[in-house]
Amino acid sequence: MRLGWMLVVAGLLGACSSPPVRDIGLDKLSPRKAEQELSAGLKSYEDGNYVQAQKQIQSALNSELTFKSDRVTAHKYLAFIHCVSDRKKQCRASFKEALEINPDLQLSAAESGHPIWGPIFRDVQAEQRQQRK
Repeated sequence: MRLGWMLVVAGLLGACSSPPVRDIGLDKLSPRKAEQELSAGLKSYEDGNYVQAQKQIQSALNSELTFKSDRVTAHKYLAFIHCVSDRKKQCRASFKEALEINPDLQLSAAESGHPIWGPIFRDVQAEQRQQRK
């Protein structure tokens, strides 16, 4: 029984950057600095503190996030930050990194409809598809 609970907790901690886990505060229990930094960076982003968010998310990437989905999320949010900061070249590069990790990445309806990064994402996505052919 104890092993079962340990596996459940490990599974929850492994998904620490997912929104439901962050919403209930379980991300704070992650033993790894990288995942804690990503969670803090996403919170800073949500709070509109893009300078801090960029530092935290980049730190998470530098600390080698364990999960592929976390790396994709980190690059995606860096792209958002670069786009709204009028750094289109870096925005494109971050989207490219995310798509190289997960070529099937799709933005949510709200994200893809954004007037700044939506078109850039679609352009990078089309370029990536052409290169794979």
